Amino acid sequence: MTPTTPHTVPVTVLGLGNLGQALVGVLLAQGHPTTVWNRSAHRAGPLVARGATAAATPAEAAAAGGLVVVAVLDHDAAREVLAGAGGALAGRTVVNLTTGGPEAARDLAALVTGQGAAYVDGAVYAVPQTVGTPDAFVLYSGDAAAYDAHRPVLDLFGEGTFVGDAPDLAAVHDTALLSGMYGMFAGFFQAVALADAEGIGAPAVTSALVRWLGAAADALPQFAQEIDRRAYATTTSNLRMNAVGLRDILAATEARGLPTDLLAPLLRLFEEQVAAGHAEASLSRTVESLRVPR
Repeated sequence: MTPTTPHTVPVTVLGLGNLGQALVGVLLAQGHPTTVWNRSAHRAGPLVARGATAAATPAEAAAAGGLVVVAVLDHDAAREVLAGAGGALAGRTVVNLTTGGPEAARDLAALVTGQGAAYVDGAVYAVPQTVGTPDAFVLYSGDAAAYDAHRPVLDLFGEGTFVGDAPDLAAVHDTALLSGMYGMFAGFFQAVALADAEGIGAPAVTSALVRWLGAAADALPQFAQEIDRRAYATTTSNLRMNAVGLRDILAATEARGLPTDLLAPLLRLFEEQVAAGHAEASLSRTVESLRVPR
């Protein structure tokens, strides 16, 4: 595979939603010859005005680029588009930035490699406005040689990290990271609902919450070390203390007529660990009620 430089690689982008348009904007700003395709062809108009070339079909678009980037709605759409590109993918590198689970990544990898192309899966951590800025980062997995060959281009989208040769590893990381994100959102929604019940506006409670969550997040690297070592001794915030605290929070929530659906399952995990004799252990030991037994 011939090494590439950021200004010599023809790039194809399949999909012109918010992410796809942001990716194309970065490529055009860096002087790339960029071919685009989208099911709704009119979305290509503004990009063509900036220098992109519109293709009529996925196959035509794929044939124009040595690097083919896919950013569509979901796995089903990605599969349909890549199947439509067919033999035009041969000899190219496909980088799939469509959000999907590990099973989807394995399926798409099989489809792409079956057409004679290299497959790289990616998980983008950026809103469209931050693509191509230092705030964006992307995790990649799959064909390491293809990733290395095209890294000068891929790094234009955001700081890239290669997490392994298996095509589904970026999606595994993505599933884990987004699980943490949605858990944070769940706590936020519960917090503002509880404050609202007492007439406290969401902005007021959020200001303090953001500060507190930042401090709480500082504990996570230590928790991670405890979890990997399965060493849960602590002299600070143990499971008994947290079970009592969360029980009080849920009681106050119920007293205000609010549902406890978001946090009650966490209390059950705390109580399970306490009942198993781990009351004095670190809060991080809660993961033992979730992880696959070894």
